Amino acid sequence: MSSTLFRTKKVEQSILDTEEPEHALKKSLSALDLTVFGVGVIIGTGIFVLTGTVAKNNAGPATALAFVAAGVACALAALCYAEFASTVPVAGSAYTFSYASLGELPAWIIGWDLVLEFALGTAVVAVGWSGYIQSLMDNAGWNMPTALGSREGADTFGFDILAAALVLVLTCILVIGMKLSARITSIVVAIKVTVVLVVIIAGAFLIKGDNYDPFIPKEQPVEAGASLDSPLIQLMFGWAPSNFGVMGIFTAASVVFFAFIGFDVVATAAEETKNPQRDMPRGILGSLVICTTLYVLVSIVVTGMQHYSKLSVDAPLADAFKATGHPWYAGFISFGAAVGLTTVCMILLLGQTRVFFAMSRDGLLPRFFSRVHPRFKTPHRPTILLGVIIAVLAGFTPLTELAALVNIGTLFAFVVVAIGVIILRKSRPDLPRSFRTPWVPVIPILSVCASLWLMINLPAETWVRFGIWMAAGFLVYFLYGRSHSRLARREAGEEQPSV
Repeated sequence: MSSTLFRTKKVEQSILDTEEPEHALKKSLSALDLTVFGVGVIIGTGIFVLTGTVAKNNAGPATALAFVAAGVACALAALCYAEFASTVPVAGSAYTFSYASLGELPAWIIGWDLVLEFALGTAVVAVGWSGYIQSLMDNAGWNMPTALGSREGADTFGFDILAAALVLVLTCILVIGMKLSARITSIVVAIKVTVVLVVIIAGAFLIKGDNYDPFIPKEQPVEAGASLDSPLIQLMFGWAPSNFGVMGIFTAASVVFFAFIGFDVVATAAEETKNPQRDMPRGILGSLVICTTLYVLVSIVVTGMQHYSKLSVDAPLADAFKATGHPWYAGFISFGAAVGLTTVCMILLLGQTRVFFAMSRDGLLPRFFSRVHPRFKTPHRPTILLGVIIAVLAGFTPLTELAALVNIGTLFAFVVVAIGVIILRKSRPDLPRSFRTPWVPVIPILSVCASLWLMINLPAETWVRFGIWMAAGFLVYFLYGRSHSRLARREAGEEQPSV
């Protein structure tokens, strides 16, 4: 039985399956498109919120070093993803990589995990986007009816119509085609990056050198006040760590790490890339470098504009501009955050539909969902199904309690991919690799250790919920996926491999 649970799907067979006419996705993406996707999903509210939280709680002006440390930790995982995505250019990201290296059951587990991660991520971002839009509407004197507004903290029945509408509109765009999605993403990312650059440039003229003293605080200043809790940190961790000095930088790095989550979604588009062997590593690593640079610059500017002990926790950039006599930028930053969340939501939804599509093409989920649209060549069936489910989820459910599952799911995927790189190097050294992770197994092992350390710091209730979801996944696999697996049917002679 164990031999069937851990049977691997050859990389060559995975690639041949992508050439079946009824299951073939259209190849239309370039390295630039992939980089834009990466930047689009990584830069969200984190850049506008986390900077103030960790500067006030842990690192002070040295928050810039925390972003560098977090960027390095993400780069370890990104190097592993880049090798896999260029070697196995098939939709499904970590699911497909696991199938080629660890076996069917581990692949199912990580696929089931990614479906949860991307679904909750999309819903959470849609709710956040709705909150920003409602805030901008309130500033303009337009008030949403309570029954149609955000459900976060609400004690009455209602439906967040803006969050649901966003998901449905993005679902339609993804059905029509990847190139259209890439063009819209490019426009939105250009606006978002412009907002960030304006903040950096404008803020640079408001920097006061005294605010950088001390650069690495040794203890919490009196001015910081007694309460440093951030709703975002509570959302992600369930706790708000507070220590300073050099260790404060590393604690801050563990927090801002989550501002980088999203580059792994780029790997789900490998099958729709014109030249994945060349362009996937460029897209994954390029987007990470760009975002790390922007994060570092923003943290330098905001801690230079206002002393870290006086930064606000909820809106540090906007409030820093207000404190320096430039309130206009507050609305500008809110606009940038709202626009930016649109692409985050779209790309997370894109990632989920591709993982679902890949699993159904392998027979682990109903193959009805693996048929592509005859005209648009997109996986329209899973896109529509998941889009509607997530729209309902975002409209009805306050998601604060569930959001941490996004983080544990992402870190779990990082662990599996890093281990998979080591195993595939041993089992298939003959595979042509256009990009090779350097210093194997050192880099993958470091990536595993970094991810596990961050997972350990998540609250116990997150582990319990994650365990329940995984248990449900095992049930689905043994009741349906194991008996309908195309790999199993091929081994039994019931289906011929793709040629």
